Amino acid sequence: MKKNLVIVESPAKARTLSKLLGQNYSLKASMGHVRDLPKSQLGVNIEEGFAPKYVVPRAKTKIVNELKQAVKTASTVYLATDPDREGEAISWHLAQVTRTNRIPYRRVVFHEITKTAIERAFAHPRAIDMQLVNAQQARRILDRLVGYKISPLLWRKVRRGLSAGRVQSVALRIIVDREREIENFVPVEYWTIEAELAKTAQMPTFRATLVGLTDGTKLDIYNEKEASEISNELKQASYKVIKVSTKKVTRQPAPPFITSTLQQEAWRKLHFPAKLTMEVAQELYEGLPIGNEGNVGLITYMRTDSTRVARSAIAEAREFITTKYGSQFLPQHARSFATTVKGAQEAHEAIRPTKIWREPPLLKPYLSNAQFKLYQLIWKRMVASQMAAAIFDNTTVDIQARCRYSKADYLLRASSSVTTFLGFMILYSEGKDEAEEEKHPTLPQLEKGDRLKLVELFPEQHFTQPSPRFTEATLVKMLEQWGIGRPSTYAPIISTIQERGYVTRAGGSFQPTELGIVVNDLLNKYFSDIVDIEFTAHMEDELDKIAHENKDWVMVIQDFYIPFEQSLQNATELMEKVKLEELTEEICPQCNKPLVIKFGRYGKFVACSGYPECKYTKPFLVKIGVKCPQCGGEIVERLSKKKRTFYGCSNYPDCYFALNLRPLPQPCPRCGGLLTIYRRNWTKCTKCEYKGKLKETV
Repeated sequence: MKKNLVIVESPAKARTLSKLLGQNYSLKASMGHVRDLPKSQLGVNIEEGFAPKYVVPRAKTKIVNELKQAVKTASTVYLATDPDREGEAISWHLAQVTRTNRIPYRRVVFHEITKTAIERAFAHPRAIDMQLVNAQQARRILDRLVGYKISPLLWRKVRRGLSAGRVQSVALRIIVDREREIENFVPVEYWTIEAELAKTAQMPTFRATLVGLTDGTKLDIYNEKEASEISNELKQASYKVIKVSTKKVTRQPAPPFITSTLQQEAWRKLHFPAKLTMEVAQELYEGLPIGNEGNVGLITYMRTDSTRVARSAIAEAREFITTKYGSQFLPQHARSFATTVKGAQEAHEAIRPTKIWREPPLLKPYLSNAQFKLYQLIWKRMVASQMAAAIFDNTTVDIQARCRYSKADYLLRASSSVTTFLGFMILYSEGKDEAEEEKHPTLPQLEKGDRLKLVELFPEQHFTQPSPRFTEATLVKMLEQWGIGRPSTYAPIISTIQERGYVTRAGGSFQPTELGIVVNDLLNKYFSDIVDIEFTAHMEDELDKIAHENKDWVMVIQDFYIPFEQSLQNATELMEKVKLEELTEEICPQCNKPLVIKFGRYGKFVACSGYPECKYTKPFLVKIGVKCPQCGGEIVERLSKKKRTFYGCSNYPDCYFALNLRPLPQPCPRCGGLLTIYRRNWTKCTKCEYKGKLKETV
């Protein structure tokens, strides 16, 4: 008796489905795409309506032949690839290369690999959605036109091995623009004054910050002279509480994850790169062996931009919360969250556990460390999203400082926040992009009219700061806000710009390399539309219209290609050749010719100017003015194979000292050890537990 054939992308997904479908189904894995545009040529017939020329890669020939044989003995073929445009396209390609006229093909779609979801999907199969296929096909052709037309130009004008991409180049521009904003930033000095006050000598002290005058005038202090004058007045002032207000504030939980927020939070809390996050999420979705349960899909589909959650999952979460935490942690009504991403597909669900009662500690013995951490993050976020709000009492105290020799009364303000009910925060709180140490001072009992004594004044100099460099989290957030790329593209974009040597990591943030800046500037000059954020976002809207409004995909590509071809011709004629090397004062020890700094695939290196006759090279070492604490050598900036910046001894391999945080020349003020920058404005000692603000130690 013939069996039904189910084709999926991966063996792990096949194993999980096999357990749920039973003996009447046989499972085969396509191992991803089985057809693609050829690598050796453009593969797009521009004159014939941009018709793609798809080929079966040599590496996929064996798999395709096996699938063809399996189809011949099947009663029905079910295409069970992922529920997005990419998955729809894979199903279409599978049908194209394996189809016979005698056997029916059906498309089945599910967003979680559970018995209920699979039974529902196979009970309601459908035809392949050609609108989704055409949207994916249009994206693929657009990306191929940009990549295969501009990249050879960069090879000729800059160096071999470079690439440009429709979305990749916009991401690079965002990083370069931010770097230039930082370089051009002019810090502005300003001062703050805090007063340490007490109600009586026996009561605890607290701090209040000078905010202005009691008549509502705002007070800006721009230099030390002004700060000193005001401080002298405050020293002679009498202090009195003029207002005490306490307000009850609620904080609502964050919605369950979509792809972009999962990547952002995994970076903030776990320091997972986007690529690793998606790889691990794929494993959790496709299924893992969990003891007696066998292969189980642990989360819903991980490529989604919808925050919608199935009613059954919400009901399960609410039941779990009541049982585990008590009814006080359950809001009266179930929560739903509005999707804010442009073009979000509401038919999809948010990323959530397939079963709330599978608590992370129960699964820990069966998961790798990365799998456990990511599953726990997804599980906590989902459960917390249905929990009661956290409640705080926020108290603000206004204090009048009446000066003897001045008509002005200064206004100081102290505030505190006390958690009165943890709510969802008993389980989970969302991470922050800017890691600053939060202050939660506890104020003594104060009432209007209370007289206060000044203990000490703290005038402090500050300088305005530029916007920080992008991290993985903030870059993904920026791309998402502009509607650039889609959930499946963020991880490969970030990987590509690092692999090409366009950006490096510096303290967890992206910093453009010299090569990245050169390539960005050339693209900005000759292909301004390609690297324009608004234009790229508009192209994403056009792709969405192909998928959901049946817009003609050929017309979309044609409208893009006509001006693009004109820009290409102009760049071919006018783009200047860039020489990425810099003369040094050093002489080659082998042939006595000058040494030059060159830019290779793995960053800068020093080479002989007599190449190719002389092939002498040595590493390019960036000294940062800090001595190695182990051997006294110079600590230099280095680049790892994964394009991450780290700091090591110049005497390597004789000395193995290395660290990821940037060292400072100033010693630790507590123990004299090596001081490092571990946050934007904070330092940490490698020897003792000292932590302090950067400006206090520089």
